[in-house]
Order: sequence, then structure tokens, then C-alpha cells
Amino acid sequence: MNENELKMFKRILLDRKEQILKNIVEYKSEIGELKSSETSDDADLATITIDTALEETLTKKQSKELDEIEYALSKIDEGTYAICEMCEEEIGIERLKVKPQARYCIVCREIVEKTTI
Repeated sequence: MNENELKMFKRILLDRKEQILKNIVEYKSEIGELKSSETSDDADLATITIDTALEETLTKKQSKELDEIEYALSKIDEGTYAICEMCEEEIGIERLKVKPQARYCIVCREIVEKTTI
């Protein structure tokens, strides 16, 4: 991977990190508003409960993605970005364009997924 590509992926990761942090703040704010809102009946309470669960699920998912991004950024700093953690071959640019925080090449990702199911 050349220097320009590395800079491009770092920018993509940093932009996504910024967006996730904004999303998490918004989710937490929305959850706080939902929990503090007054309910007038059981239907309102059910809606608030479902919305709160949804927001918490989204927050957890985005927090996991944020951890993956932080890890990828640390690999850029270490000089090991875009190297598969299993076979130690370079991860293809096309895969990184789809998932810039990828830890595995396509072949190894399939192996990992089959062994974790």
C-alpha cells in the first residue's frame, strides 16, 4: 500500500470515527429524553421501551465499530495496517474500501466466520 492510499484510509477511518461519536451522543441524548418523558398510557410506555432498546442496541453496535476503528488507526501508527492478522498477507484495497477497519483478508475472514458460528 502506498502512502497516498494509507492517508486516504486514515482519513476515512477518522471521518467515520467522528460520525460514530456524534451518533452515540445523539443516541444517549434521545435515550435520556425518552426516559424522562411522561407517559400517558401503556401504549406510550411500550413505545418508549422499544425505542430505548433500539437506541441502546444501536449504541452498542456503533461502540463496537468504534473499537474496530481505533484498532485500525493504531495499526496505521504501528505500520501494520492492511496486513491480515491470520495469514499476514496484504488485505486487498477493494476489501478495505468496503471495510477500512478489516482485520482479515477475504479468505481468512471466511475461515474466522465459519469457526465462530
